[in-house]
Order: sequence, then C-alpha cells, then structure tokens
Amino acid sequence: MPEFVKHVEQIRARAEGKLEEGAVTESYKGDVRNTISILNEALATEIVCVLRYMHHYFMATGVHGKSVAGEFKEHADAEREHADALAERIQQLGGKPDFNPASLLQRSVSQYIEGETLADMIKEDLIAGRIVIEVYQKMVRHFGNGDPTTRVMIEGILADEEEHASDLSDMLFVVDPASGKTQGQDPGTNPLKEGASSSKSEPQQRDAARSPSEPQEALAELERKQRAKKNGKKDRAA
Repeated sequence: MPEFVKHVEQIRARAEGKLEEGAVTESYKGDVRNTISILNEALATEIVCVLRYMHHYFMATGVHGKSVAGEFKEHADAEREHADALAERIQQLGGKPDFNPASLLQRSVSQYIEGETLADMIKEDLIAGRIVIEVYQKMVRHFGNGDPTTRVMIEGILADEEEHASDLSDMLFVVDPASGKTQGQDPGTNPLKEGASSSKSEPQQRDAARSPSEPQEALAELERKQRAKKNGKKDRAA
C-alpha cells in the first residue's frame, strides 16, 4: 500500500474516533478554548459597534446628515455580518457565542460613546475603528498558521474595518474641514535654528492652500462611493 494511502487511513481512523468534535481535528494547532475566548471578545466588540453605528444613524442630522447617516447604516450592516461570522466560527470550534448584553461592554475592546454633534459621532466611530484595526492585526499574527481558517476570517473583517476607517476620515473632513489641517508647527530637524519658529512647515503650507470647495468635493466623492457600493451589491445579488 502506498505511503500516502496509509496516512489517509490513519487520518480517517482519527476522524472517526472523535466525531463529536466537529471541525476541530488533531491537526488543529491552536488552543481551542483560548480561540473561543478571543472570538467572543471580538463578537462583543462587533455588537457594540453595531449599536453605536445604529444610534448615530438615527441621530445624524444637519446639512450633511443624510449622506453620513447612509454611511453609518452601511457600516452597521457590515459589523452585523462580522458578528455573524464570528458567532458561526465559535460554534464550529465547539464553543457558545456569548450574546449576553449584561457583559458586552466589559468584553468589547471598543467603547459605546454616542457623541453630541455629527462630527463627534464620526470621531468616536473612527477612534473605535482604529482600535479595532490594531487589535485585529494582532489577532491575525496570533492565529498565524495554527488556525488558518480563523486567521483568514479575521483578515477579511480587518480589511472591512480599514475601509470603514478611511470612509470615516473622509466624512470627518466633510463635516469638520478643520480636522484635515495640521495642528501645531513642525520646527524641522533643527528646532533651535533661527527663524524656525516663524516659518511654516510644508504640511501647513499645503493646508493654507486648501480650497474652500474641498469639503464639498469630498462630500461628492463620499456620495459617489456610496452609489458605487450599492451598485456593487446589486451586481453581486444578481
């Protein structure tokens, strides 16, 4: 009998012996309990993000409220899909997805902060998004080749979160153009050099040259992205 066939027979014997473990085989190199715990924290994070985005969706008002609200809703829907994927993976690994609302905030890495103004809402979502991006990057490195299925899932979620952060940064500039300007002054490599304190840094010179129409252009670009995403979803559904 060929060597490979012998290995297949051994694998089959092991598979038949532990059917109750489902997707978790002896070749799984991760720590199942630890993985389930990590994924439940990620699940709590995604649920909190859904709740925060939905609050912002309903509370977005003002001249830019409609466009921004549409983005909030889109992000909330994406976070809900992330939560579904995480819960499904937890179940595959033999765990129980933890949807207990009493401990959501304790388990979530992002906070639930409502914000007073539209700009505040966007800032809070952007801050939360940047936190999640860093945490998910660490998760990807943690799972590595020990749990490639979970790693690939987190990589997909991470890509969405990075896109969300980019969208939120654009929205923040639309709502609060001052957020796109460099704060303070860069003294350069020699802060003690005579005249350094009075000269403008290159970023400041670019900011000073900003056109007043840039927020409107950014808004138009945001709306264009929203239309493109909607059309893309329709094409995939067809």
